[in-house]
Amino acid sequence: MRRTAKRLLGGLVVAVGGLGTVALLGGKKSGARGREVKSQERGLDRWARPGMSVTFRGELMPGRQRAERTFRITELLPSGRVRLGGVAGEHTEHEFEQFH
Repeated sequence: MRRTAKRLLGGLVVAVGGLGTVALLGGKKSGARGREVKSQERGLDRWARPGMSVTFRGELMPGRQRAERTFRITELLPSGRVRLGGVAGEHTEHEFEQFH
């Protein structure tokens, strides 16, 4: 074989070996992260549900009593945000008080 053919064949062997290694190491996605994504797709780990009442944090609505800052969730969006009845826009979990 010629020298250039040997180099080309050697480079091809190294490239195929590298791709095989990446495939073996990259294929293990079923760990904890994989389970987390699957449970979120099914809606099991959601922080809110339609019909649930949430209360805005006092810093976001100063001067209002707790009852005036409480609203009902009308829609849960795929991004994890929610729409509320009586308030315009989309809101995130961090805007609300933690419930116990």
